[in-house]
Amino acid sequence: MKSNKLSRYCIVLLALCLPLSSMAVESGTARLNTFVQSVTTFKAKFNQTVIGAQGNVLEEAEGLFILERPGKFRWDYQEPYPQHIVADGARIWFYDVDLEQVTVTPQLEALADTPASLLSGETLPEDNYLLADLPSEDGLFWVELIPKDIESNFQTITLAFDQYGLQQMIMKDSFDQKTRLTFSQTAENPELPTDAFAFVPPKGVDVVGETGL
Repeated sequence: MKSNKLSRYCIVLLALCLPLSSMAVESGTARLNTFVQSVTTFKAKFNQTVIGAQGNVLEEAEGLFILERPGKFRWDYQEPYPQHIVADGARIWFYDVDLEQVTVTPQLEALADTPASLLSGETLPEDNYLLADLPSEDGLFWVELIPKDIESNFQTITLAFDQYGLQQMIMKDSFDQKTRLTFSQTAENPELPTDAFAFVPPKGVDVVGETGL
């Protein structure tokens, strides 16, 4: 069953504030803070699992994620349903291939109530979150982020690093639903195509929202 668009937007936008760089220090918190200053581009394959409050799996998906700071990213969902979410720096385009529909949202509006404000690179994680390193029982370095904004849609964001960088991200929302993202085949600061974040709606699809800003 497909997640609704708001849920997908939150998952995507949350991911953008996350540390993706590998460092020698053995601290998830230190890696998180260093990322803001060190990683400008990133790409990885991802597997996404949404888990309900009772522990049941609600959805599984996989695809490709690329990022360019500040403010550009795209999530290309390949399975089970092809979908594309592209931020070009001014707009966020959500293309549902099966529905043949594109939804366009001003990027500032979409990012207003999410941790993706860190995309600007002008703030540190501790400005908006309470950070705590968690015990490691699996060889990974874990750090938990608790939003300082009591009206946030998320209770916690938990990150796990291995020696190569970000390995997992777990987000728990206000309904106790968890979304786990596992990254593989990661590349930090790769050279990306100049048109990686350009999106042109395919001919014949419905376009909802303002395409020109």
